[in-house]
Amino acid sequence: MKRAPAPSTISSSRSFQTLSQRLLVGLIVIGVLTFGFLKAPSTRGAASGLPPIHTVFIILMENHDWSDFTASNAPYIRTTLVGMGAHAEQFFNPPNIHPSLPNYLWLEAGKNFGILDDNDPSSDHQATTQHLVTMLTAAGITWKAYQEDINGNNGPLSDSNNYAVRHNPFVYFDDVTNNLSSSSANCIQHIRPFTELATDLANNTAARYNFITPNVINDMHDGTIKQGDNWLKANVPTILNSTAYKNGGVLFVTWDESENSDGPIGMIALSPFAKVNYSNSIHYDHSSTLRTIQEIFGITPLLGGAASATDLSDFFTVTASTVNPPTNVKVTTK
Repeated sequence: MKRAPAPSTISSSRSFQTLSQRLLVGLIVIGVLTFGFLKAPSTRGAASGLPPIHTVFIILMENHDWSDFTASNAPYIRTTLVGMGAHAEQFFNPPNIHPSLPNYLWLEAGKNFGILDDNDPSSDHQATTQHLVTMLTAAGITWKAYQEDINGNNGPLSDSNNYAVRHNPFVYFDDVTNNLSSSSANCIQHIRPFTELATDLANNTAARYNFITPNVINDMHDGTIKQGDNWLKANVPTILNSTAYKNGGVLFVTWDESENSDGPIGMIALSPFAKVNYSNSIHYDHSSTLRTIQEIFGITPLLGGAASATDLSDFFTVTASTVNPPTNVKVTTK
């Protein structure tokens, strides 16, 4: 016959069991919370159906309808770029927003601030800090604007050579230029000559957001479609062959506005994550582009029209099938 355990033994055993249960419950709670935090939706990429894109490049061309481009006058656009990525058949500038400047402002802030002209920053500058690149800076995300035909020695607040200030939205914001100062260190640091892009890419020192503006000949504003197509053919491969692009990058090639109405205008997305040789007929405009960029970088609140726009997530798959351009498309350099 077994002897009953002493009361002190029973008490110790029960205390140990209680402590063990509490520890187990504590570990479970910690595990649930930790797992929950790890699995919680992020405002970046995946939360909106976008892939984990790290670096954004955007090239702004000028004043043409998507229907203007054919395999004969724009072979690089219509064959190489379209075959390499995804593009929109129904992409528009915002309704009745013309000429150039208000569309560039829209891409930066989701609205045109009532501006319907191409005046210099001296008359059209804005005091607000609610625009993309200032929000990127606040979030610790690097950015640069590469402008063709500027010298990089001062803030480019007016036209020079074939550089058009109306195609550079950033200098219209007082916090970028330190209140219209051409000697602003902040402005000079972030707005650089286009010739520096290739060096930054080669050194793997490119910013995470890169806004690229050809001069008025090469962006098709004053030059021909063929000249613009040749410029893209000469310069896009430098981006596509870079580490920044191959390791989770995206390049958007788009136009500021329609030639005569609101569009459709061109929008092409190239990325290791982009669907290949894909198009859709979803209605987009510049608010869609801005929303997509904000979602990629997790920047809130959504600015202006971006808050109600459809993003460009349909262009992408969630995972990259390859870090290189498709093997059936030849990528050449200059």
